[in-house]
Amino acid sequence: MAKLHFKYGAMNSGKSDTLIKTAYNYDERGLATLTVKPALDTKGEDWVVARGGARRRVEVLTQPEDDLRARIHAVADEKGLRPLHCVLVDESQFLQPTQISQLLRVAKQDGISVICYGLRTDFRTQAFPGAARLMELADNVEKLPTMCRCGSQAEFNCREVDGRFVFEGEQLAIDGAHVAYESLCGPCFMDEQERAGVTVLG
Repeated sequence: MAKLHFKYGAMNSGKSDTLIKTAYNYDERGLATLTVKPALDTKGEDWVVARGGARRRVEVLTQPEDDLRARIHAVADEKGLRPLHCVLVDESQFLQPTQISQLLRVAKQDGISVICYGLRTDFRTQAFPGAARLMELADNVEKLPTMCRCGSQAEFNCREVDGRFVFEGEQLAIDGAHVAYESLCGPCFMDEQERAGVTVLG
């Protein structure tokens, strides 16, 4: 039976790199895959781009209003990806909860494995709606570890704006010229809160 998987981790845990390697393994065995990414993630445009430089073309760049199950089947038919063995989703935290339910149908009703990669929580320690729905529905949930600057395992995604940590703002801000992210462990995260004079974790 096909399953819905959620592989999550803090920033720099190698989620995109793992997706690309998984896709390669399917390709090597002649098994068709289809790669999905939310259009909200403008970094890399219609590519999945790992920090190490590896890249993979995205077949479905999905909008929040899309019926994702219908889009997947339409694109698979258009590109001749039949039988389709696996759907790989990058930045799945940006999907709508209804789209996560549609991915569950892809797995359970269509018999196609779905592997979602993404963040669990934002820089305010709040769950992304898509990630929260994945935690509720996924058959398998796996944490991809990464390290804090102090050497401990990182748990939190911290946003920097112009080199300073911030703990308030809109949930979505793609890293670029002025915005960056760093993964921190609990103690380092709380230290940065104190320096900023805020308390996200009361």
